[in-house]
Amino acid sequence: MTEELVPPAVRLVRDFVNTYEPQTDDESLGTADALRNWLAAQHLLPSDAPVEEADVAAAVTVREGLRNVLLGHAGHDPDPEAVEALRASLAHLPVRLDFTTDGYRLISTRADPVSQALGQVLDAVRESSQDGTWPRLKVCARDTCRWAFYDASRNQVRRWCSMAGCGNYVKMRARTQRAKERTPDTAAAQPAQSA
Repeated sequence: MTEELVPPAVRLVRDFVNTYEPQTDDESLGTADALRNWLAAQHLLPSDAPVEEADVAAAVTVREGLRNVLLGHAGHDPDPEAVEALRASLAHLPVRLDFTTDGYRLISTRADPVSQALGQVLDAVRESSQDGTWPRLKVCARDTCRWAFYDASRNQVRRWCSMAGCGNYVKMRARTQRAKERTPDTAAAQPAQSA
């Protein structure tokens, strides 16, 4: 799928969730500098903005909570603890409506740069929810992957980040499991030998 099909608000949330790669345990927001660099690259804060280690923990909590919400979009049960942690984190990151000449947006009521940046991520959730694209943002059904993707399919039933990778793996594993269940145990199926 081409990136042009992914709306900018959805792209921001997707890319934020994908700052952690579960399959390789690759964390892009592991330090204050890494968090600042990523947020600055997204034009969410100045490149010299102060970022603390506590900001890293808050950003990761929001990210993993969003990942679990997106798990629900793909038809899976989200981890209730991750969603509750997201709620608790958002209680410390309150947002308010800010009206503009062409509509409104959500902004953080806190003045620190990271809260303002996370407020923009939350506003992207609001925007994609408002334009109807929010349910199309999902995470991969493969339990070791959980990569966020935009489902541009017409019927919105896509389950994997890629059919060629995760989709084939999950389908082959299920097929192998079904074959094992259908095949009787060969030792039990052997007739008894007379002595």
